[in-house]
Parts: sequence; structure tokens; C-alpha cells
Amino acid sequence: MRIAYLVNRYPAVSHSFIRREILGLEALGHEVVRFSLRGVDGKLPDEADRREAERTKVVLGQGEAALIGAALTTMLLRPARFAKALGAAYAMAGWGLKPKVRHLAYLVEACWIARHLDGAEHLHAHFGTNPAAVARLVHLLCGIPYSFTVHGPEEFDHPVGLALPMKMADAKAVIAISSFGRSQLMRWAAYRDWPKIRVVRCGVDALFADTAPPAPVSAPELCCVARLSGQKGLPLLIQAASLLKARGVDFHLTLVGDGEMRREIEAMIVTAGLDSAITITGYVSATEVRARIVASRAMVLPSFAEGLPVVIMEALALGVPVVTTAIAGIPELVDEACGWIIPAGSAETIADAMAEALAADPAKLREMGLVGRERVLAMHDAGSNAAALADIIAA
Repeated sequence: MRIAYLVNRYPAVSHSFIRREILGLEALGHEVVRFSLRGVDGKLPDEADRREAERTKVVLGQGEAALIGAALTTMLLRPARFAKALGAAYAMAGWGLKPKVRHLAYLVEACWIARHLDGAEHLHAHFGTNPAAVARLVHLLCGIPYSFTVHGPEEFDHPVGLALPMKMADAKAVIAISSFGRSQLMRWAAYRDWPKIRVVRCGVDALFADTAPPAPVSAPELCCVARLSGQKGLPLLIQAASLLKARGVDFHLTLVGDGEMRREIEAMIVTAGLDSAITITGYVSATEVRARIVASRAMVLPSFAEGLPVVIMEALALGVPVVTTAIAGIPELVDEACGWIIPAGSAETIADAMAEALAADPAKLREMGLVGRERVLAMHDAGSNAAALADIIAA
């Protein structure tokens, strides 16, 4: 089967799970045509992503003339379909001039994609935001069936503003990455659409899953792999680190990632006098992420809102326990047998869990890590999950 994939920005450092899914489909014999609405933002540290960039058609990279030309051609050759898609774009936009202009741009993008599907029989989008909107418009323009994967939490924060009920109504299938995610989509879908909402979990890269986990480290090292944003609870993590320092606990914390709060977080670190205790790496390759995780006694992620973070799967696949919050889909994977799962929003509870991880016996850490690894290998195998998605698409 020939399948088209649509993502807002692909490849990207934070979207390696999409690459694994695409490669999993290709390993099953399917052909995948890759579309990204926007181009790559900066240099990609991972060679696998750089290879994907060469295979991806960037819609906005085609230039205004090509996009407007595709829209005018579609309007002339398929006036009825164009009018229906225009009405859908208007309805999805809701109130306000700015959203309507934005959705008109989505329609123009959809016109170009509809003319460059290269024989694709199905269109799958990742994220229920603008990629799902464009996918729906492509469907209305040319009739190709579509599906989309919802990750959260952005979609769950603004389901009506994102027109999720409309997108789900027209889709052949809607994919959630956790049972929690499915339940949130069911809240906003018409009851008749509930059966099309299915769970397909994200897969873990072979780099994390195929290697036997090393022995736990004895050094007082912790890491957090995350986008540097408020959503990830990182200001509380800095406060928790400050509490550990005040208690006289010996530790070092590595923040692996980058993001919009980097300057603020760096300032918090300096203000708290934690310069020697906390290191920020910025974005790094998957190989370096793996190295940072296995060099740690635990991976810490004190998020406020999530879907089900891939980095938790990666840490557990490497046999490293996690300290994380009991939100969204996380409890479907993590409990006290493989980590410390705590209420969100408290620096004190984060600090307490980090202290326990730092004090834990290596044998206990290994036992917890192996439990987590077994769960990840059973639930988050990239090949198996790609096969499940392929079955849903082909049904």
C-alpha cells in the first residue's frame, strides 16, 4: 500500500517516534510519501533524521507561486470539491479573522498536497492540530481517506478550537497513543465515531530496545530529557534540586534538551547557586541521549501535561528507572515497580523521589529497570505498533 504522511515539521529532534513508525511501515512493504508543512528548523543532530529530510517534501518550501497555482488549478478543475473544502476550512476556523486567514492558508497547502500524492491510497497525519486540518481538506479535495494520530496535551487543551469533532467525524480512523488519550478523544467525538478511535502506542528506537541494559551507575547522577518548557515542570525541578542541595544531598543533574525557557532556566540555576550541580546539553543526537540516560541512576520528568512521553519508554528500555508524575498516560506504563510516580506540582515530592533514587541500592535500581524494560518491549515495539497501524489503515 502507498501511504502519504503529513506532519507540521518533519523530521525533528522531538519527532523520532514518527520516523520509527514510517520506517516500520516500509519494513512491512508499504511505500511512504513524506510531507512536512514546514522545513527543518536548524541543523539536525541525528544522521537518521538528516536522511529523512532528503526524502521529505516541504509544502511551504515550494514557494507562493506553486502553492497559489495549485489552489487556482484545483478551483478551476474541481469547483464543487474546492467549494466544499472552503466551507470546511471556514467552519474549522471558528470566529475571528485571523483563524479564517490561517485556515485559508491550510486550504492552499491542501491543494498542493492533493496534486502531489504520487498515487498514495491513504493519508495519515501526526497531531490533531494543523496537520489534521490540512489532511481533512486534502480528503475533501480529492477523496483520499485520512487518519491522524493525537498525542496531547495541546489537542486536549483546545478540542473545540481545534475542531477535533469535525476532524474525527470525517476521518477513517483516529489514533491515540494511550488509553487516556482515547478517553479524551471520546469526550469530544460523536458516539457513532467512538469505534474509529483506536490506541496505537509509540515505538522505541532499536538503539534503546535492542541492547542489554548496563549495570546501574553508582555515581549520584540524574538526568532529565525534555523540551525546556513550563509544561515539563522544569522550574519545579530546579526548585527540587535546590531543596536537595539544602539537605546536603550529593547529586548532579543533566538537562538534555532545549526550548523556549532555556534562558529562564539558566537564570534559575545561577540564582539558586546550582551551576556546578546542573548541566544543560541542548539538543543532542539519539546516541548521546542514550549515553546520558545510561549514565544516570534515574531519569526525571516532572511534567504537568503530557500524552505518554517517549523518553520515559526509552529510559525504561535501557533499564533505568524513572521519577515522573502521575498524569495522562504515564500510569499506564509506570508504577512503583519501575519508578517513582508522584503527584504533579510539588517541588518537595520531586525532591523526595530524587533523593530516594540517589540513595537506592544498585540491585534495587536494576530490578526496577528490568521490570520497566520488560513492559516497554511488550507495549512499545516499533515494528509491532507499525503493523497495528497498517492494519487499521488497510481495514
